[in-house]
Amino acid sequence: MVEGQGIPLAAKVTAANVNDGTQLQAMVEAIEPIARPHGRPRQRPQKLHADLAYASQQNRAYLRQRGIQPRIARKGIESRTRLGRFRWVVERSQAWLADFRRLNVREERRPELHQAFLDLACALICWRFLQR
Repeated sequence: MVEGQGIPLAAKVTAANVNDGTQLQAMVEAIEPIARPHGRPRQRPQKLHADLAYASQQNRAYLRQRGIQPRIARKGIESRTRLGRFRWVVERSQAWLADFRRLNVREERRPELHQAFLDLACALICWRFLQR
């Protein structure tokens, strides 16, 4: 899960045969509060853009319950080109993660090790963003 500029907010390792749509709730819960200069830290995003893999009534209801406006593509109603205005940010973030060769091909047997490398890669992406 990334924010509007492509900075990773949460990352989770799952098996290859796990449907992405089932992981939405876990990813939203994994988002750490964002620090603000004044006031309380923000607990959740205002809206969430997602593709058709996340288009279940359960996901939409969960997001509304959390106060997040779902912007999830609907089959036959919204074209993929409209969603593409926001989807490229996620694709670019995935390309940034692909720069770390150890993440491209998973050689670790233990998922905790791969999660640690994924977390390190996300931290380095954030650090690179702050260096600009």
